[in-house]
Amino acid sequence: MKFFVDTADVAAIAELNDLGMVDGVTTNPSIILKSGRDILEVTKEICSIVSGPVSAEVVAMKADDMIAEGRKLAEIAPNITVKVPLTWDGLRACKVLTGEGKMVNVTLCFSANQALIAAKAGATFISPFIGRLDDINMDGMELISDIRQIYDNYGFDTQILAASIRTVNHVTQSALVGADVITAPPAVIKALANHPLTDAGLAQFEKDWAKTGQKIL
Repeated sequence: MKFFVDTADVAAIAELNDLGMVDGVTTNPSIILKSGRDILEVTKEICSIVSGPVSAEVVAMKADDMIAEGRKLAEIAPNITVKVPLTWDGLRACKVLTGEGKMVNVTLCFSANQALIAAKAGATFISPFIGRLDDINMDGMELISDIRQIYDNYGFDTQILAASIRTVNHVTQSALVGADVITAPPAVIKALANHPLTDAGLAQFEKDWAKTGQKIL
């Protein structure tokens, strides 16, 4: 499974990248707003740190404008993935941009049918939003499972990028049902290392080691 980091915090990306925990990065207008930085500037810096796909989202609503914005964003670096919404205009833009050899991430997916037509439009990635479905008492993980089965049934190359991940359990479940990629905030990725029994065991080891009066260095 690939780990994408859902942030524009360059320091957090660099820290996780040094640990080998970053295969790519996803951003969106809300994340750019939170960073307080220019979209072209911060995206270029992220691309200089991370060699994998970096999603940069268009903000236009019409296909022709999305295509123009996508081409502009793709000029930032070779590893840019143009992010478009799952609308008919977004799918049209996806078809044109992927036809030009650009990676495209189709975002805001909330149904298996949406994922199916995105794959037919040539999407590189499809981003189903797990957490937002859970928020309205729907099963976000069931959607990931349904998409996996559909894509496997018909041999689609589109990668399932599980998004809107809020908890470490979302990561586990995404891995179990076969998502190709998860994108999560840095805090969620770092929390994957946490377990109370690990903490308890380490505390006991430290206590026992102190009693030996020994040193390794």
